[in-house]
Amino acid sequence: MLRGFWYSPMRSDQLGRGRPRGRDALKTAMLLGTPLVVGRDREGKAFAMRDSCPHRGMPLSLGHFDGAELQCHYHGWRFDAQTGQCRLIPSLTADSKLNVERIRAGHFACEEHDGYVWVYVPYPGTRGEPEEPCPRLPVFGERYRIAHLAADLPLSIDHGIIGLMDPAHGPFVHQAWWWRSGKSIHEKQKHFEPIPLGFRMSAHAPSSNSAAYKLLGVYGEPVVTTIDFRLPNIRLEQIRCGDKWFSSRAMVVPVTATTCRIDFCAAWNVFRHVPFMTSIFRLFGRMFIGQDERTMTEQSQGLKHNPPLMLIDDADRPAKWYFALKQAYLRSRETGQPMEHPMDGPVTLRWRS
Repeated sequence: MLRGFWYSPMRSDQLGRGRPRGRDALKTAMLLGTPLVVGRDREGKAFAMRDSCPHRGMPLSLGHFDGAELQCHYHGWRFDAQTGQCRLIPSLTADSKLNVERIRAGHFACEEHDGYVWVYVPYPGTRGEPEEPCPRLPVFGERYRIAHLAADLPLSIDHGIIGLMDPAHGPFVHQAWWWRSGKSIHEKQKHFEPIPLGFRMSAHAPSSNSAAYKLLGVYGEPVVTTIDFRLPNIRLEQIRCGDKWFSSRAMVVPVTATTCRIDFCAAWNVFRHVPFMTSIFRLFGRMFIGQDERTMTEQSQGLKHNPPLMLIDDADRPAKWYFALKQAYLRSRETGQPMEHPMDGPVTLRWRS
């Protein structure tokens, strides 16, 4: 599980829209095996802290929140929600020389974008300040619709990600009248190029055997799509059709070493005036992601026995790049040298799907 990146522990709507106080204002989440307590202060700004009092380890989520400070209900220690700095230790006497403000609870940089709470998980040994901007879903105008979907998976983030980028499972996992059939499998050729911390499937006409893409033909403009993967866990797809567009981001969030979650977010201005379009998208989106969820849950049964696995030919080349990118990133952090990208330049891959 890579550190030194932004991750999303939950959606914004899980925190609610108001500024409640008390224990009910606090939500818990697990991220990279670390328990978090997440909430909003009285100004409505999100915060995230390690869900553990540095005194005796009591979960801070079980304490009281007054809109600015969290109070541990074991000994009453109080911590600033936005900095983690200790503000009060009730047991100290007036002549105590302990500098309370030097004590800090675990605290994480926190932002909100695209309907998600984002937390920066620092690389070990660093100060914890974000080294890069928080990710944002690319949009190409001010008027659009947006939707969010999620699925929990009993798999490590590695298996979740290579499943996310796998191009060959579509005709078998995603068979449906509104998407594609097993009989539609045919040879494809795509061009890839390196980008910082990832790789890109260069701009191309979308698959001809996908019914969803064919719908965009009603606009009478050429349809072009670009797909990026970027460490640690983000797949971006942008589909353009003249001034119409569809932008999506899929993230595989590492919850623990053996579990992860797919968070999918999409924004679009296509068919924007069609009644109930967002509800229709969510319906079919849940069906699509549900197919992946069922398949990966079934896969987890086989992985419990640590079977030997293999990656083959061009269809699995993106998975190989992913593992090589992880190793290159970790090597760069350990040595302090610039990251050496595993791709030398543009590559053309061929497979059947």
